[in-house]
Amino acid sequence: MSSWGRSLLAASMVLLAGCTTTASGGSAAPSATTATTAASAAGATGAASAATGCHSRIETTSLPDWADAGFHGGSQVPHVFGKTGDILAVLFAQPLRQVREDGSNNKILWVARASTTSPDPTAPSTLVITATLDGTATRVTREVAGGPGPSIIDMPQAGCWHLDLRWSGHTDTMDLVYAP
Repeated sequence: MSSWGRSLLAASMVLLAGCTTTASGGSAAPSATTATTAASAAGATGAASAATGCHSRIETTSLPDWADAGFHGGSQVPHVFGKTGDILAVLFAQPLRQVREDGSNNKILWVARASTTSPDPTAPSTLVITATLDGTATRVTREVAGGPGPSIIDMPQAGCWHLDLRWSGHTDTMDLVYAP
């Protein structure tokens, strides 16, 4: 096993120690042994706590069929579902960090559930992310040109960020924790 694989396995074990059974709804909700809340994931760093309301779970189950294009063999990469299940964020950097001193970045692959018709065919396809730092008035906007896809999403402060996601007439929300 590569050192990256060992690091991912070790990080997953730490994250799983703080699992909860809070369900996000829909058929994609995993068992408590395969997911953790974003607040639990940051618990060791103090970036968020259960009191913050940061409830999106970092899942390590296989990606759903609609989101696994380009992945092979039942890929079990960390990911977070949007509240309505219309989008998910595949986290290539885990944990996400406000400052990355190792030269890596906060790469997130946004994958939207395929839709036969857009609610608004005139809506721009750009993924617009309006992020609010939990418990503050701090708000930032990030855009992913061309709609859901690969991105580097950095936040100006560590903590739990509530994301409002808009693309092609669709909307969803999720929470992501950025460690210091």
